[in-house]
Amino acid sequence: MLEISTRKVARVILLTREYGPESSNLSNYISGLNDDEKANLVALMWVGRDSFDVSELEYAKAEARREASAPTENYLSGIPGLAEHLENGLELLGVDVTDVEDNL
Repeated sequence: MLEISTRKVARVILLTREYGPESSNLSNYISGLNDDEKANLVALMWVGRDSFDVSELEYAKAEARREASAPTENYLSGIPGLAEHLENGLELLGVDVTDVEDNL
C-alpha cells in the first residue's frame, strides 16, 4: 500500500508536465514531502518503469529508503519520463489518476 496520497502523486505528475522535471516548482513540492512520502514516490516510479514488479512494492519502498543518498527531488528530476512512470505505477496498482488530475 502506498503511503502517499494519489492527489500528491497527481500533483507531481502535473508539475512535471507543466514545468518540466528540473523546475523549481517540482523540486520545491517534492522537498516538502515527508521522508515516507518521498520513498513511496520513488518506489512508485520504479514500479512504473518496471524496475520492480507491483508485487515487490514493499521491497521497493524499503530500497528507496536505504538508497536515499541524494535529495529525492534531485534524483527524480534526472529521470526521463518521470510523469509517465508515476502514472504507470498508479495504473499497475489499480488507481486511475485521470480523475484526480482533473480535480487539481
